[in-house]
Amino acid sequence: MSTRPVAPALRLDHVAVAVASLKDALPAFERLAGRPAESPQRVEPQGVDICFVGRLELLAPFRAGSPVARFLERRGPGLHHIAYRTDDLTALMRRLADEGCEFTSAEPMTGAGGHRVAFVHPRSTGGVLVELVEK
Repeated sequence: MSTRPVAPALRLDHVAVAVASLKDALPAFERLAGRPAESPQRVEPQGVDICFVGRLELLAPFRAGSPVARFLERRGPGLHHIAYRTDDLTALMRRLADEGCEFTSAEPMTGAGGHRVAFVHPRSTGGVLVELVEK
């Protein structure tokens, strides 16, 4: 296994947990974090409502058949992805693709807060879905 870095040093942006209901999940995570959640947001293209409690993102599907709805059907609630921040998503995607990484889509998408995002396919990361967020 290579120890050569695949990408420039990336900072962890957030960790995401899939839940069936934001309303039901938020109280426990607010208690654990010792702080209130931010206002929920709807990410229409991905079919999810999201809410941040610090650096924890809770994802709840609002549309049947969305990727998170399918995730919950197959695996139940739990860790969905980890996200790293980048300044240049297009360049990072190109570099990672050159290194052999697969993505879930060929082009960046619009994610929470209007940020450009891309997901590295779990086949490229030992089974973990990784989101790249341009900020």
